[in-house]
Amino acid sequence: MTKKYDRDVIVIGGGPAGSTVARYAAIGGANVLVIDGRDPIGTPLQCGELVPSNDEMRRLCPGVPDMDDLFRTPESAISRHSKHMHLVPPSGKPLKFDFDGYVLNRVAHDEFLVELAKESGAEFLINSRVDKVDGQRVVLRNGDSYSAKIIVDAGGHNGPIRRDYWNEKSTKIPVKFVLMDGDFGEAVELHFGSMAPGGYAWMFPKEKGANIGLGIQRNFAKGRSLNQCTEQFISKYNGEVTFNGAGSLPMSGTIKKFVKGNYMLVGDSAGMVLPSNGAGITIAMIGGRIAGQVITENLSSGVPLEEYELRWKKQMGKVMSNSKRSFKLGSLLFRLPDWILNLMFNRLTKGIIWRAVTCRRMFWIF
Repeated sequence: MTKKYDRDVIVIGGGPAGSTVARYAAIGGANVLVIDGRDPIGTPLQCGELVPSNDEMRRLCPGVPDMDDLFRTPESAISRHSKHMHLVPPSGKPLKFDFDGYVLNRVAHDEFLVELAKESGAEFLINSRVDKVDGQRVVLRNGDSYSAKIIVDAGGHNGPIRRDYWNEKSTKIPVKFVLMDGDFGEAVELHFGSMAPGGYAWMFPKEKGANIGLGIQRNFAKGRSLNQCTEQFISKYNGEVTFNGAGSLPMSGTIKKFVKGNYMLVGDSAGMVLPSNGAGITIAMIGGRIAGQVITENLSSGVPLEEYELRWKKQMGKVMSNSKRSFKLGSLLFRLPDWILNLMFNRLTKGIIWRAVTCRRMFWIF
């Protein structure tokens, strides 16, 4: 590192994407500082908390190597291990599938990823919000600033680098959810139809209770608000609400470029969410590892940072393309009346629907 920089790398945002960048960059010898406005990182909860198991990820994303090294979900962060997924049309009669996944305690999961990064040598500055990035300097709201050769925006689709230096727009779906006490069985559920116009609703059972919510595309909602849709869907379940959460997801897939000069985007800021199913935690970690590894190679031997984009396309390009295609088709289908959707969810279409949700080509001949 040259003396004019405080660090080799500054990562803005310490969630799954940012902590994973920091972990792998630090393993490679980089001097890494992660800056996050939260304390602790992982709060407040902003998602449905479902991730596939490592074996399931190998089926879903066969181009990604060394998954057991990347995904080390501890038992303490797993609220429920589910073996089944139900895809539910408006009729309530589900198509049932085998699916191996974990419903997380997301806060515990994110804290674990932070500890992995720290053990690898990364430093964290928490409860410190970034105001802007000016050149190679990150300026905090309290006036402090830090410089680095490489700056990574893992701060979400409204992160400071994505906001100020990228013009490309993403389709953002607002989501709202609750944690509810009760016994909701073992299967995770995805619901489709007018209850979640242009998106889907979910019920992910936890050890005690469930994470229940939905996301919508407002231009499909015919005047109904996100609050109205959420309240109507949640009313189907009986239990005491213990937490209310909200957020938004970039649902148009990855943007065209992740690198500009010495700036890099990872996770939600790069659109690393699978549009057909909303999966973002594991996808962000895949991008984070690639970014961290390329950063160390750049610092040690001058490998271009653009190598990050090439490796992402090699590992995840096909999966993301299939997911984008499924989302576009789904957005058209979900404009249809509920009674038509009910007819479309049947034994003959079961395989096609499952392939769409799991980011594979829907029709084998295409």
